[in-house]
Amino acid sequence: MNMNRLHVRRIVTVREELPANGDGRSGDSLVRTAGIVIIENPFLGMKKGDDLSDYFPLGETIGNLVIHDMVEMLPSSACAYGKATLVGQSGNPEHGAALMHPTLGKPIRAALNGGKAIIPSNVKVGPMGASIDVPLSHKDDAWSFDHLDTITVSVSGSPRADEIMVIVALSTGTRATVCQN
Repeated sequence: MNMNRLHVRRIVTVREELPANGDGRSGDSLVRTAGIVIIENPFLGMKKGDDLSDYFPLGETIGNLVIHDMVEMLPSSACAYGKATLVGQSGNPEHGAALMHPTLGKPIRAALNGGKAIIPSNVKVGPMGASIDVPLSHKDDAWSFDHLDTITVSVSGSPRADEIMVIVALSTGTRATVCQN
């Protein structure tokens, strides 16, 4: 694999806090973080049906660029996670999928000391300024329906046609609940 094909153009982290009682002063807040790595699309010029598996390890490398900062942005342990890719218009969904599966989850699970449930994901192709909903679910219990949620992510000026936005998201809870650890 040619690791020189990973050209990081931007790294963005986002922290979103939702006060529990709406007044910003009382109760446990719900906190979500998103780590966004915008890279030059390493798959451009490849033909449909080309083997993308040599690039799978890039997902782990990308995850390691943001996950530790994201964990530190949370006031308590993350109980929900998710991932997504937003591919610029010169690419296709398989380019994003190749970066998410199967290695992007490894640094996420390592930083959270586990995670038994599948990490929900989303991928789409979009123009500059597009947004993507990153699905969130409980890290250990895929059947915890109260923990099914999303965080919407966009970055001004991205993705350019030749870029891919790779997003990792964490939450201290989802929707109206905060995890009790």
